Amino acid sequence: VLHQAFPPAPQAFLYCEDPDVIGADFFVMARQQGVVVRKTIPEPFVHMPDAPRRMSEALVDALAAFHAVDYEAIGLGDLGEPDGFVARQIEGWYRRWQKAKTAVLPEMDQMYAWLKEHLPPTTGHSLVHNDYKLDNVMLDAHDPSKIVAIFDWDMCTLGDPLSDLGALLCYWTEPTDPPYFQAMSMMPTGDLGFLTRDELVARYAAKSGRSVTNINFYHALGLFRLTVIIAQIYIRYHRGQTQDERFAPFGQMIPLMVRAALEVAEG
Repeated sequence: VLHQAFPPAPQAFLYCEDPDVIGADFFVMARQQGVVVRKTIPEPFVHMPDAPRRMSEALVDALAAFHAVDYEAIGLGDLGEPDGFVARQIEGWYRRWQKAKTAVLPEMDQMYAWLKEHLPPTTGHSLVHNDYKLDNVMLDAHDPSKIVAIFDWDMCTLGDPLSDLGALLCYWTEPTDPPYFQAMSMMPTGDLGFLTRDELVARYAAKSGRSVTNINFYHALGLFRLTVIIAQIYIRYHRGQTQDERFAPFGQMIPLMVRAALEVAEG
């Protein structure tokens, strides 16, 4: 359904609930061809000096277009409950923190209180992806300004569109960010040519027509959420449920991330 109004969304052909076919429910969707940006600029774009700018702009433009979809018109009005979305996010992530924490961290309680006290009026309701970032899109292999597919729709719902923008900013590193934040980078957004976070926000405002006056709140909320996600991963390592040594430093990163959230909150 969404693909008809927003082509980068998956095009589904069939959903089957008959377990006799492959042993479980399944669906069939269109396959897309293209390039996904991970840690470094992929080969097709290495020799395009303007590729970072073009993919930055494409990412923001697609997000604004997604948020402009008339979800009622395409039958997705019951996908979620948009009223109170941000307040539920704050409470939900704080509950997850209580279950995932391995040490007392007063800054998390401080951040939780700040978010509740500074909850802004909504800028309107829209479809929300809930995990929108550069490595969750596929670009045309010959044109970094064209997004051919967007992935990971399992958390898509109705809510506050600025929560998507705030979450995107959390994964968007810049050369001036502190070393611990650079170390977490999963995408090359700190490379020369990518838009800055401020430029992403300005372009989104221009393309969507939405006010971004309270974007620091949404950025701080995104960092609060990311801190909890890191804690959820780390507690598995802490308990011996995974032996992956990549997660060993996560325990040290948790307090650093929430302090980053507080810095954003304090302006």
